[in-house]
Amino acid sequence: MRTRAVPDLLAGLAMSLLVAAATWSVLGLPATYVAAVGALYAAAGSLILATLPAQLPGSGLGPANRVTLLRTVATLSLAALISYADGLGTTGRWWVVGVGTAIMLLDGVDGWIARRTGTSSSFGALFDMETDAFLMLVLSTLVWAEGRAGVWVLLIGAMRYLFVAAGFVLPALRGELFPSFRRKLVCVIQGIALLVALGPIIPAPAAVGVSALALAMLTWSFGVDTVWLLRPRTN
Repeated sequence: MRTRAVPDLLAGLAMSLLVAAATWSVLGLPATYVAAVGALYAAAGSLILATLPAQLPGSGLGPANRVTLLRTVATLSLAALISYADGLGTTGRWWVVGVGTAIMLLDGVDGWIARRTGTSSSFGALFDMETDAFLMLVLSTLVWAEGRAGVWVLLIGAMRYLFVAAGFVLPALRGELFPSFRRKLVCVIQGIALLVALGPIIPAPAAVGVSALALAMLTWSFGVDTVWLLRPRTN
């Protein structure tokens, strides 16, 4: 039953408030920041409960999904910083880079745990993918809000959501894609590029260049998948 995941989600709430409190303390943010993180977590937790299958391998969310939940908690703490991007300064940007790097290092750990413990599930794969997608949206928005690149950089974070939206117009785009190392590699490159662009010691022209290169690679990767999905199949 879905209610068995409630203890994990409550633990996630406690973690989100701890991370928010640490961020608030280090960066000297208004108390509204902590409230914003709490509100974002409430929305995320509700979405998790709404999409959670009736049965999951393991107890509660399971060990792998708990790691993904931790990544979600950290990502939400960055999302709440968007409203304060113009006042983050050097310390704030280093904080974003540090937290973002930790989130990316944990990416893949959840999948490894799922395989080792035999608790892989379609929900876990979707949870992991949506967390990755949201992180890219948050980081690209921070790059734009910090004035490190133009509004076009938002396409890096929005690309997957635009692809999903296009699937409602072209049903073929909702087809199942083949496993691809290229897709995973490009995703990692996007995260690294956005974190580099946010780095306080990176010159503005370099931030623009690395963001533009990342967007070009992402556009190519989505283009490859789009062409493959739209290609007529022969029986």
